[in-house]
Amino acid sequence: MTPASRALPVRGSRFPGPRVAGPAGGAVHDGAAPAAWVPAPVCTPSCLPPAEGSVGVLRFAARLGALVAVLGAAVTGVAVLRGRARQAWLRTCATGALRAAGVRLVVTGADGRRPAGGATATRGGGVLVVANHLSWIDVLALFATAPVRLQAKCEVRDWPVIGPLAARTGALFVDRAGLRDLPRTVSGTADALRAGAVVGVFPEGTTWCGAAGGTFRRAAFQAAIDAGAPVRPVALVLRRADGGPGTAGAFVGDQTLWDSLRRTLRTPGLTCELTVLPDLDPAGADRRTLAAAAAAAVGSVTGVAHLAPARRRRIPVAA
Repeated sequence: MTPASRALPVRGSRFPGPRVAGPAGGAVHDGAAPAAWVPAPVCTPSCLPPAEGSVGVLRFAARLGALVAVLGAAVTGVAVLRGRARQAWLRTCATGALRAAGVRLVVTGADGRRPAGGATATRGGGVLVVANHLSWIDVLALFATAPVRLQAKCEVRDWPVIGPLAARTGALFVDRAGLRDLPRTVSGTADALRAGAVVGVFPEGTTWCGAAGGTFRRAAFQAAIDAGAPVRPVALVLRRADGGPGTAGAFVGDQTLWDSLRRTLRTPGLTCELTVLPDLDPAGADRRTLAAAAAAAVGSVTGVAHLAPARRRRIPVAA
């Protein structure tokens, strides 16, 4: 039995969940096998469709103005509010930002019904929410469901406006440049989970276009095992106005944030579907199996396969 098909117990159930394998035929871009920790971006702007059927200039200007206003309100509110008031304000602003950008958010569970509390509902303990990564839209979608502490690359801390906002929302900053900082990252994430936080992670480590997906790296799953916290897979799909999956909203390659914003604001009828899947219990699992099970669960919704990290080969040293 391969790690991708091995069943893990669903949290709160006496019986194992169904055996789920990544869908056959999922698109995978050509590229070198990724390292165990440093993400290797493969998608480029060539993955994106030609700009067709754009909204008019006035609609674009209205969306941009509304988005700037909502983000300004978010920064102001986060600076003066505390506790639950801040969390509620962030949720309101994230929902408003998606609407301002012309993105409709649809949240469902694996059974097709909206889960109570969204992607980050808990029973009082910490939860590791893991999701595939397509765009900045993903971040807003998670914040729009309920409070969450997101892992973010350390460079985000220095970004104007976004950096201070991320810090005030409890972001866990990660140095992805190498392995030296990995133990501290795992330890910090585990501590947050033990304290009852909902921690959001994009284990692919970088964005993909949606027609292909990256490896679910294992470090965050070790934190869940260390903390005894359940893992909640979340699948994100961006859909065109006709209902089919599309890549127009993806933020990939050497695109700037403005390039991505401009494309998204000009795209009519864009929908972000967020599917909350059953929790995975880390008890008795290793991080490789847990990562593979989460990737398979997400892939069963998105139709995209996620490659398992290759085991390191030991090279014998000549005597």
